[in-house]
Amino acid sequence: MKKIFAIAWKDAIVRFSSKSELLFFIVLPMIFIFLIAGGVPSGNEDNRIRVVVVDQANSTISKELFSALEKSTAVRPDLLSMQEAQAEFDARRATVLLVIPAGLDVEAIQNGTAELNLSQPPSDTNASIAARAIEAAVRKVSGAIHAANLAVEEAQTRGAFTSAEEEQAYFNAALETAKKLQAEAPARVTVIQANTPDDFDYDPQTNVSAGQLITWVFIPLFGISALFAYERREGTLRRLLTTPTSKATFLLGTISGQVAMALIQMTLLVVFAILVFKLNWGNPLGLYIILACSCLAAAAVGVTLGTFIKSEGQASGISIMAGMLMGMLGGCWYPIELFPQFMQNAARLLPTTWAMQGLLDLSLRGASVAQILPEAGVLLIFAALFFGIGTLRFRYE
Repeated sequence: MKKIFAIAWKDAIVRFSSKSELLFFIVLPMIFIFLIAGGVPSGNEDNRIRVVVVDQANSTISKELFSALEKSTAVRPDLLSMQEAQAEFDARRATVLLVIPAGLDVEAIQNGTAELNLSQPPSDTNASIAARAIEAAVRKVSGAIHAANLAVEEAQTRGAFTSAEEEQAYFNAALETAKKLQAEAPARVTVIQANTPDDFDYDPQTNVSAGQLITWVFIPLFGISALFAYERREGTLRRLLTTPTSKATFLLGTISGQVAMALIQMTLLVVFAILVFKLNWGNPLGLYIILACSCLAAAAVGVTLGTFIKSEGQASGISIMAGMLMGMLGGCWYPIELFPQFMQNAARLLPTTWAMQGLLDLSLRGASVAQILPEAGVLLIFAALFFGIGTLRFRYE
């Protein structure tokens, strides 16, 4: 055990002999997670087109219009003062500026003198969509008034009014009735969305954080091959032949040290994502089972690579290329569901796919420890397979 610990400690000293290693160990992974995960929506955002609204009328009709816009599925109204709204529009933080001028009331709509001031950039698709949504809200608000006007006109033809007061009272009653009927009107279009129920809410930030964690930890573990190349160049492996240190002891010390450092790195990245993005990684025990099995699988691949690679330069280049390629194909960069079916099937031959699936099962689907054991088992099979190949091919020179 002392020999194993001594070898692991020696590898840690060699790895962190350069301060730049800390850059790749924790700084760059955190930066990439922050930039990429912070740049994608969490899924809870309001994606409607923002419209800044200035209500200079402050009337019942203007409030009804704003309420109708709030219910729109296309636009998101934001009520501001004239100065604030103009500043937001000029800075392009709002697609459309809607000004409801003073004097917009029922009488103005009855007389056909009602106007709205709409400012929008030219040739802007979002602005066109917002304009149509505003027109729909105006038609909805004015529809009840037009219906009440028609009712008054019909009553006038029968001579139902003897005074202006009676006519106004009739109009008010007709307007309330029209609004009530409008509110109770059945939906004319029924929208049916996906028939397949979703068992979980997809969170892009969780997907990105898990994917970057796997990518940035797998690459250094593949880099175990560079340690072997370094030991051969320095002659350390040859000198081991003169001591009672077995090949198994050397490999176990090297692998256990790198896996321990990888688990520390993973823990720091998990905590970082929790603090910055408030991510829920799921069952802690299940999380560390997947993380540990992932580290063992990646380290085993590194051991096998180390038996084929001759120099540290080759090891660095191949480790980065293999880590990036496995990360991309394993769903660490993009959801694997976006790939063609044949690529999804082929990706099952990669440990990154199973590591990613285990993390997403825990964080997004709320899987229990028992439910992630199949992914953990596959990762251990990868570890056993590549450790076996690496051990059989291992040479001191």
